[in-house]
Amino acid sequence: NNPVIGDRSFGENKYNVALKGLMYMNALQDNHIVACGKHFPGHGDVDADSHLTLPVVNHPYNHLDTVEFFPFKVLMNEGLGSIMLAHLYVPALDSTKNQPSSLSPKVGRDLVRERLGFKGLIFSDALNMKGASAYYEDGELEVKAFLAGNDMLLFSDNIPVAFEAIKKAVASGRITQAQIDESVKRILIAKAFAGLNVSKNKWVEEKNITDVVVAGGDGTVS
Repeated sequence: NNPVIGDRSFGENKYNVALKGLMYMNALQDNHIVACGKHFPGHGDVDADSHLTLPVVNHPYNHLDTVEFFPFKVLMNEGLGSIMLAHLYVPALDSTKNQPSSLSPKVGRDLVRERLGFKGLIFSDALNMKGASAYYEDGELEVKAFLAGNDMLLFSDNIPVAFEAIKKAVASGRITQAQIDESVKRILIAKAFAGLNVSKNKWVEEKNITDVVVAGGDGTVS
């Protein structure tokens, strides 16, 4: 009954998902591409599309911990570079009305950072999706996303408004400079891992890019 994930998932068996996810992660990160596990805490068992509304996951914490979290924890323990927080209402994690997990400090900071000990980047799911944007105005939405523990805020509908709102939140003390510094440090570490910390710009050469990517540049299929 899931209208949004379908074959975007490796399956419904947690061991299968963890194993395939781990192989995918290693293939990316062995080549200095930061892998991202999505969508935490688990988008598989829903019957609504978070692009259009806020799906509900009603499982108790023990079920979430032993099933949904399992592949994420395996990959985190093996060096996963980043995860994405989903727009899901999960009362077992945060029962605040209309509070998606992507905007919940109980999920991003308390669970992912503190209890699971994750040190990598945290991405929000796209903030223009109705699972988040239907409940908060531009600016406040991005402030809440950052306060929830997201280092990278994806698809803000109004970047200038979001930027000014975050600046005001820092000036007022609602967001601390230490929180900003922590996120910036994680972003810089990820850029260094991906080789983006060098002084020479590494722009993609667009000429013949399809042949290079699809055929590996030497006629072999990659």
